Amino acid sequence: MDLFAGIPVTDYAAAQPWYERFFGRPPSFLPNDIEAVWETAEHRYVYIVQDPRRAGNALVLLYVGDLDERVAEVAGRGIEPAERETFDGGATKVIYRDPDGNEISLGGGAV
Repeated sequence: MDLFAGIPVTDYAAAQPWYERFFGRPPSFLPNDIEAVWETAEHRYVYIVQDPRRAGNALVLLYVGDLDERVAEVAGRGIEPAERETFDGGATKVIYRDPDGNEISLGGGAV
């Protein structure tokens, strides 16, 4: 199964650099002039698309095995979490918000 998780943004050209910093690299591919796609794992992708009408309402969670390391890497690129939540059972969710207010989170720990 392949997965494409989309994040609508107000201004593609302004949003792309933020996502490049978040992911730590340029997009995996650019399908057209208003979309950028990052492959986060084999056959699993997160993409941004210019769609001002829907911007700011996305909720995306990437569950990783090395949460603290990933959070430190993102911080090293100048992006700090907006929130951090720890749930019963030990799972943790670290929430980031892009300039439009879209929520892209990293999760880890016990499931």
